[in-house]
Amino acid sequence: MSMGEENHTFVAEFIFLGLSQDLQTQILLFILFLIIYLLTVLGNLFIIILIFMDSRLHTPMYFFLRNLSFTDLCFSTSIVPQVLVHFLVKRKTISFLGCMTQIIVFLLAGCTECALLAVMSYDRYVAICKPLHYYTIMTQQVCLQLALGSWASGALVSLVDTTVTFQLPYQGQNIINHYFCELPALLKLASADTHRTEMAIFAMGVVILLAPVSLILVSYWNIISTVIRMQSGEGRLKAFSTCGSHLTVVVLFYGSGIFTYMRPNSKTTKVQDKVISVFYTVVTPMLNPIIYSLRNKDVKGALRRLTGRKSFSLGW
Repeated sequence: MSMGEENHTFVAEFIFLGLSQDLQTQILLFILFLIIYLLTVLGNLFIIILIFMDSRLHTPMYFFLRNLSFTDLCFSTSIVPQVLVHFLVKRKTISFLGCMTQIIVFLLAGCTECALLAVMSYDRYVAICKPLHYYTIMTQQVCLQLALGSWASGALVSLVDTTVTFQLPYQGQNIINHYFCELPALLKLASADTHRTEMAIFAMGVVILLAPVSLILVSYWNIISTVIRMQSGEGRLKAFSTCGSHLTVVVLFYGSGIFTYMRPNSKTTKVQDKVISVFYTVVTPMLNPIIYSLRNKDVKGALRRLTGRKSFSLGW
C-alpha cells in the first residue's frame, strides 16, 4: 500500500503473493508448516535443555551445538509464524518496518549459523587431527571467543545488507512474489538501480558463505586424511559418524544459501527460488536436531540419564 499518488510515494507496506493462491493447497501447506515448526521448536529446545542439564555434554562441540540450536529457533521463528498466519488470510501483508525487522533477524540468525558451522568443522578438525591437544586448544575462553565472533559476524553482515537494501527508494510497486521478505525478492521492487546494492550483498555473501565453506572443506580434507590413516576400524567409524552429521547439515544449509545469494538476481522470482528458500528457512532448522540427536550416542546417552531409564523404547 502506498500513501499519496501511485509511483511517486513511498511504500508503507508490502503484499506477499505467497507459495500458492489455491485455498486447498494453502490449508495443506498450513498443516505441513505447522507440524514442521512445532518439530523445529521442540527439537531445538530439547537439544538446548539437554546440553544444559547434562554435565557430560559440557564440551566445546556441544557448546557450539547449543548455539546452533538457538540460531535455528531464531531463524525459523522470524519467518514461519507469519507464514502460518498468511496461509489463513486472503491479504498477506507486512509493514515496511516489519519487513525490515524480519530481514534483520533472519540475516542475523542465518549468517551466524554460517559462521557457527565453520567453527564446528574446526572443532572436529582439532578433535580428530590433534586429539592430544584438543582441550589445550579448545579452551573455554577460545570457545566463547569463537561463538561471540560468529554472532558478531552475523550481526555485521545483517547490518550491512539491511542498510544497503533499505537505502534504496521503494515507491509505487509493493507486491512481493515470495512468502517472506527475502533480499533478492525485495530488490526487484526498488525504484532505483540496484547494481551497487547487489554487489555489496554479493561481497557479504563471499565473507559469510564462501569463506566459511572454504574453511570447512580444508578442515574435512584434513579430517578424512587423518581418519583413513587410523588403525582402529571402530575409531574410523566413530569419526565418520560424528563428522557425517555435521557434513549433512553443511550441505543442506550452504547449498541452498549459495544458490539463493551467490548468483545474479533475475528480474522475476521463479517457483524454484521459493522452494529452495523453504528448504533452508523451514526444513533445515527442523532437521538439525534430528540429525545431531539420532546419529549421536552422547545425546542418546544423556537422554537416558535424564529420563532415568536403562533402555530406550525406540531401541536406542
